[in-house]
Amino acid sequence: MGDCLLEVRAVTKRFPGVVALSGVDLQVREAEVVALIGENGAGKTSLMKILAGVQGADEGELLIEGKARQFSGVHEAQEAGVALIHQELNLADNLTVEENMFLGREPRKFGWIDQKLIHEEAQRVLEMVGLDVAPDTILSDLTLGKQQLVEIAKALSTKARVIIMDEPTSSLSLSEAERLFEVICDLRQRGVSVIYISHRLGEVKELADRVVVFRDGENAGKLEREEIEHDAMVRLMVGRDVSQFYQRTPHELGEVALLVKGLRSVEHPEHTLDFEVRAGEVVGVAGLVGAGRSEMLAALFGAQPGLGGEVTVGGVTGLPRSPAEALNRGLALVPEDRKGQGLILDMAVKENMSLASLRRDAKGPFVDQTKEEELTKEMTEALRVKTPGAWQLARYLSGGNQQKIVLAKWLALKPKVLLLDEPTRGIDIGAKEEIYLLMERFAKEGMAVLFVSSEMEEIMGVADRALVMHEGRISGELGREDFTEEAIMELATGRTLKNAS
Repeated sequence: MGDCLLEVRAVTKRFPGVVALSGVDLQVREAEVVALIGENGAGKTSLMKILAGVQGADEGELLIEGKARQFSGVHEAQEAGVALIHQELNLADNLTVEENMFLGREPRKFGWIDQKLIHEEAQRVLEMVGLDVAPDTILSDLTLGKQQLVEIAKALSTKARVIIMDEPTSSLSLSEAERLFEVICDLRQRGVSVIYISHRLGEVKELADRVVVFRDGENAGKLEREEIEHDAMVRLMVGRDVSQFYQRTPHELGEVALLVKGLRSVEHPEHTLDFEVRAGEVVGVAGLVGAGRSEMLAALFGAQPGLGGEVTVGGVTGLPRSPAEALNRGLALVPEDRKGQGLILDMAVKENMSLASLRRDAKGPFVDQTKEEELTKEMTEALRVKTPGAWQLARYLSGGNQQKIVLAKWLALKPKVLLLDEPTRGIDIGAKEEIYLLMERFAKEGMAVLFVSSEMEEIMGVADRALVMHEGRISGELGREDFTEEAIMELATGRTLKNAS
């Protein structure tokens, strides 16, 4: 690692009623991977937007190679060598790879766009990130992982010396994430610095040369390479020791709440699924990307009608043909994509929470405002939703609080079976703990909980039992006493357990 390339000194950023950043500092040396971590609302995104020229600071200094800079826009930041890759990719999928890379800054020759130069430059930079696709490939033809590499190539084409990556693996498969890590290591070898933002602390430990922690808009501490450990990061993030996030209290299970026989999904019609979940039980569904876990939940909820089989809930048997039918029978689904499928972002907290209960609580053709406010107050307190008020738009809340609103919407209907698809994806470690505690509480109250997770630690920590899927079928089932990462991975890859009889 070389000299200090980028430095932030005592930067403060205020929004109406909120201090997002209060005198924060950050240093990034040449050829260094600095992980910036912290809970949702800690100020990470606000600082990254300042570094990328999206917004300005109210106080403090930004220095590039020791020289004070103040960016009035993204182009100025790019000219200074700083590029931001957003969590939600900022690409146009109807354009080609090369068109995306040079969009808005096309080189020209005699007043015309120089297509030959664009093609040559795109080819050169794509080779740098190891992406073997033709520059004239339409972006929508690429997987999400390859689109992520296009974003990195786009940043390098601006001659970026500092690349900011915000939750870059949140939607990637395991193999795509591993490829991204290789690219990051290669960038470091080329002298490029990376600011890496992630809630996945395992990735941080693997990649980072140094960790900087924000808490409540302030510096909470930093860790050098030899100090980077899971517990140390958690302690700095939440300001306390968290010795055990997973608190499963054994209790007696009730009757079978969900019985599935011969369920076939559209994606994997050749395989049938058979399993049950009892009242008061938390069952995890493990497996690799593409195993058919989300499709199974969608079929159970009628969001993607199954091709055959039986689903029994509360003594009623039949395959739900729509979400409305599933809801009437006592099933509720919290989807993986909470922003696209679980919430209406530009509606208020109370409007989102009451959305599923409108028909039940209607006053004739009108919304019963009194019942809506009572429900919102009850759920906000019960789930400890942090919001300035019931009128707050959902889009301005943290990921963890958005997830609680989606939960509240369904819990208002008092479902018998709660289906959760990646319930803690994209939320910070403190919010994860709160979601785990809620799942424990729901089970204790007699609800059956079936959840999909790509984090084996989460499956082993939260579930009473695990179903492991491989290519559309359940390849095995593990009791809590049999949980090991090796056992789950054996089944997830389609192999038989070595110690199986």
